[in-house]
Amino acid sequence: MKKILVLCTGNSCRSQIAEGYLRHYGKDVIVYSAGLDPHGVNPKAIETMKEVGIDISDHTSNSIEEYRDINFDFVITVCDNAKEHCPFFPTNAKRIHSNFPDPAKAAGTEDQIRNEFRSAREMIKKFSVDFLNTEHLLIAL
Repeated sequence: MKKILVLCTGNSCRSQIAEGYLRHYGKDVIVYSAGLDPHGVNPKAIETMKEVGIDISDHTSNSIEEYRDINFDFVITVCDNAKEHCPFFPTNAKRIHSNFPDPAKAAGTEDQIRNEFRSAREMIKKFSVDFLNTEHLLIAL
């Protein structure tokens, strides 16, 4: 089993969406997500993933400190802030980075905000599937 940590600033949206996709499409993986400053799973992230049949309502928003003793195979940062401030892990984890826009910062009407979440979700899905495929961890779609 490969251990994957998805790291973001708040562990509320982008990392939660990525965790959902990596769990859904991954084989032989254990996926964790954490934040540098966790503030709870965003209800709109839950709603957005539910639209594509992935339930992340049981996810928790965790601090990176909780996972210090886990020997990860991969550490994926999904925002520039997390990449720049990611603490050192005493592990040989392969580090992977992709910066996604934060849908939690979207402004406008409910429809505009919902569309920002959907847009981020689709970008994260593509990244997640590509990552799993590259690492030979993708289940058949």
